[in-house]
Amino acid sequence: MSDDSTNLASGVGRRDALKVMAAAAVVPMLPDTVEAAPAPVSREPLPLLDEQQRPVKRIGPRGTPSDPVLQVARADWPMKLSLRELTTLGALCDMIIPADAKSPSASAVGAPGYINEWASRPGGEASLVRVRGGLAWLDREAQARFGTRFHLATHAQRTQICDEICYLPKAKPEHQFAAQFFDTIRDQTATAFYTTPAGWKDLGYIGNVALPTFEGPNAAVRKQIGLE
Repeated sequence: MSDDSTNLASGVGRRDALKVMAAAAVVPMLPDTVEAAPAPVSREPLPLLDEQQRPVKRIGPRGTPSDPVLQVARADWPMKLSLRELTTLGALCDMIIPADAKSPSASAVGAPGYINEWASRPGGEASLVRVRGGLAWLDREAQARFGTRFHLATHAQRTQICDEICYLPKAKPEHQFAAQFFDTIRDQTATAFYTTPAGWKDLGYIGNVALPTFEGPNAAVRKQIGLE
């Protein structure tokens, strides 16, 4: 029987043994004395993330691929919209989703703050320029037309301005930027509002609630999707 066969029978092949010997030859000799290892630096434990997979250095805000622990996600970048801008933004958000008998207004549930966080995010410079430019445009238009800032104008006056920019395909050439801005704010306002409990209630969403029974879709829906 060959040497390889003999060593294989004992669990180690000759080639494997040679590899181990070669690797050992290049390992530097350890000193006779070993310095004491420095005391470990204490750090706050990160839940639900294996320690070995923890990034050495954060390269982005919490709640992104650089830190997927969404339970502690929060915006840790500076908010860039001024109080004046937020005031104008709040008035616009409430033109898009006003309060009614069923639900509060968009500003009441924090839509301006959400948009501020979104526009101020790292890498969101283009969004910030659009938001700030659009807010300045609103105040300038209100001042030119009615002699006041947008948030101080009457509801009818604000409606007149919004009607000219609320539908991009029909906006005048000189209002194209403002119409793009309005599209952006409308989308972000809806996102902010309908991801809150008040927005869920407004939609009639009943998720996150245990159902004692589930009857499934009714006969009309089953017929529509071809199940009946």
